[in-house]
Amino acid sequence: MDLQLDGKLALVSGSTAGIGFAIARTLAQEGASVIVNGRSQAAVDEAVDRIRSETQGTVLGYAGDLSRADAAEEAVRRHPGIGILVNNLGIFEAKAFEDIPDEDWQRFFDINVLSGVRLARLVLPEMKRANWGRIIFISSESAVQIPTEMIHYGMTKTAQLAVSRGLAESLAGTHITVNSVLPGPTRSRGVGDFVEGMARSSDKSFEQVEAEFFDHVRPTSLIKRFASPQEVASLVAYVASPLASATTGAALRVDGGVVKSAF
Repeated sequence: MDLQLDGKLALVSGSTAGIGFAIARTLAQEGASVIVNGRSQAAVDEAVDRIRSETQGTVLGYAGDLSRADAAEEAVRRHPGIGILVNNLGIFEAKAFEDIPDEDWQRFFDINVLSGVRLARLVLPEMKRANWGRIIFISSESAVQIPTEMIHYGMTKTAQLAVSRGLAESLAGTHITVNSVLPGPTRSRGVGDFVEGMARSSDKSFEQVEAEFFDHVRPTSLIKRFASPQEVASLVAYVASPLASATTGAALRVDGGVVKSAF
């Protein structure tokens, strides 16, 4: 299927590894020009080189912390004409509610929510002039099933759904769509490292720890395994394409059936 992404410029925040990297690579494979972002210049350069070699696509890089207003403004100023914005930048950690200080609540909101709000605000004027654009928030199944072990994270993922839906409604009648994508447990770099560490400490294989996780922590999963970043990226690439013109204001799950709901 041709996703008709030739000539489109995409910015994927937090895209040097994991889901973000897979999204950037997939968009480049489909013909979009892609801006890879990370905080470290070395990490950005490595990701850009890898995606270029694997896709022969047009891949640019921007090293900067896009949770900061000055970096976001510079990124958009340096790369005019962004037609696809994928707000993937985010952090997570497991911490008991009583141990989460005010500073952590603010930090999680600034990185996971406000960074995407700010970037959307910055790219919208050009999208409106072109009367075309795609804004995608990478949320989580944790937005609708708040994990008790990281309530502050779940809060930010729910907030993304509210922003996405409200922004989509504000753009009614245009050719700019706004959607959220909700991955379930995914074998991103952080998750993979965490599970491998648990496997080593318990003298078990990755597969054994994975099976125990889905037996006890996410028992509602229908695929009974971690999704791959590529499985998430495939949905994001479609939503970013002109083919998805009738999909807006939606919360689209790629959660392996973890959310126990028919809709």
